[in-house]
Amino acid sequence: MKLVYVIPALILAVIIAGLLTINVKKKNTDVTREKTKVAMIMNGSISDYSWGQSHYEGMRKTAKELNLDVFFRERIPANKTSEEVMEGLIAAGVKIIVANSFQLGPYIQEVAVRHPDIKFFHASGLNYAKNMSTYFGRIYQMRYLSGIVAGMQTKTGKIGYVAAFDIPEVVRGINAFTLGVRKVNPDANVIVHWTKSWNDDDACGEATRALLAQNDSIDVLTLHVDSHEPMRIADSLGLWIVGYNLDNSGLYPEHFLTAPVWRWEKFYTPHILEVLKKKFVGKNYWSGVNSGVVDLAPFTKHVDPKAIEMVASERKKIQNGSFDVFYGPIEDNAGTIRINEGESMSDSDMLNNFNWFVKGVKIDEE
Repeated sequence: MKLVYVIPALILAVIIAGLLTINVKKKNTDVTREKTKVAMIMNGSISDYSWGQSHYEGMRKTAKELNLDVFFRERIPANKTSEEVMEGLIAAGVKIIVANSFQLGPYIQEVAVRHPDIKFFHASGLNYAKNMSTYFGRIYQMRYLSGIVAGMQTKTGKIGYVAAFDIPEVVRGINAFTLGVRKVNPDANVIVHWTKSWNDDDACGEATRALLAQNDSIDVLTLHVDSHEPMRIADSLGLWIVGYNLDNSGLYPEHFLTAPVWRWEKFYTPHILEVLKKKFVGKNYWSGVNSGVVDLAPFTKHVDPKAIEMVASERKKIQNGSFDVFYGPIEDNAGTIRINEGESMSDSDMLNNFNWFVKGVKIDEE
């Protein structure tokens, strides 16, 4: 009779021992069981309701999931000071450094060379290395879709675009937006005014006021800067707003339509996890709509339902790969065919050689 009780007891003991072994193994192989120190070097603020905050919010979500201890360093200038900041963080035990500004490129590259054991990520950069990846998203896809919204919203056919610098990233966005506008409104024009700054409120406000003073028929405004001045001014004048970086519909409820936005946790979580698993490979990442990194803010009640239907249709084509924004024929604003029918622009040209504007773009000269 005793044997009857002994056998089940032995079986139970074996099961418990097996479960304990599995738990111990899991604990010993869990790369997130201990906190990892990560630093984010920012050209702006974590509370700017724009570019900086989009990175902050994404990294906070990643930090929670991967058990990271994140050091945020705000308003770091693109000069040798940034190197000093990074060196200090490395001395404090930081193992991963993220820089969210293109202008920080030369400085993060210098630090990366000096610290081959540290992993680096550089937003919107192009030069990667063994211990550094560069990354960005195909936000031009969302610019195109938001252009459809703007093109159907305008009554005057004049849309203002406040932009920072005449560089490929910005030009690519202007062109994609304009192609979206003119898909639904072939006679509309997008009028661009340069700020020569990403986040200087005075410069961005001055550029916006100059643009509107010289083009008083503009009834929709969009932007590629990190300052909110263009949206504040547009809101005060009753103009429709297509934002950028974050969903700011709550700040401008009477005039906000939508915005191309970032979901940076969709990049940070998988790629920082690769670092923790010692599977990091330095490369250039350019994530599209299917990655979740780029998106559109929810449409507000002001958006035409027909625009919503058109955006859904075009988005589906981008997602399934049957269409991307820069498919020919595409004509520039001087009347020259730049992309022939049946052809598409290469990633290399989109990233490095966008020095022309599509038909419908007008540069507002001071």
